[in-house]
Amino acid sequence: MATQVEPRPRDRNPLTKERVLQAAVELADRGGLEVLTMRNLARELGAEAMSLYYHVANKEAVLDGVLDVVMGEINEAVSKVDGPAAGEDWKTLMRARILAAREVLLGHRWAPRVIETRTSISPATMRYFDEVLGVLRSGGFSYDLAHHAMHALGSRALGFTQELFEPENSHEGDEDIAGAMAEMADHFPHLTGMMIEVAHDDPDSTLGWCDDQFEFEFGLDLILAGLDGLRKTG
Repeated sequence: MATQVEPRPRDRNPLTKERVLQAAVELADRGGLEVLTMRNLARELGAEAMSLYYHVANKEAVLDGVLDVVMGEINEAVSKVDGPAAGEDWKTLMRARILAAREVLLGHRWAPRVIETRTSISPATMRYFDEVLGVLRSGGFSYDLAHHAMHALGSRALGFTQELFEPENSHEGDEDIAGAMAEMADHFPHLTGMMIEVAHDDPDSTLGWCDDQFEFEFGLDLILAGLDGLRKTG
């Protein structure tokens, strides 16, 4: 069943691209990407759907635009990080910046799905990664090693982990999951054993099936420590 989202009270202010995109972000925050349609967005703004096309060409332009809004929030958040100056303690600064970006994404849980589907990089996203590269360079990384570092960090640089897969039953109830596990046990004993033993029970900290705060920071710290070792021996 599709999620029902109640529109906000109508606003008689004239439409602008900024208003349209901010309304789209708020709509997605309340109901997820599934409710972010041009019709629902028009209702959110108290406007006719056709009037939106003066400001955003189509649904893909809306998705590009809402990502720009989120990236703007991320850039603002990382600019306020109270960490050490870039240099020898680059790991502490990088970690703090990435966790600040993650905190923004936790307020827009739909955003990683948009990030994963974009085919171009906006200026706001380029600014973020340029500053990531700047932290690496100030920490003593060559451009070659920094390039490898960016690949190693992947989506973690933005504050989330891109899952390889998400089981179809990951959102089902406990009884359904137990039944699925019993069916899997004979065929995939190691995966089943791990999934039975390991449970992520903090939904407020997650941006994916296994992307809870502990796992995210565990992987991030592992990568940063490895990169620091390469920097010192390079």
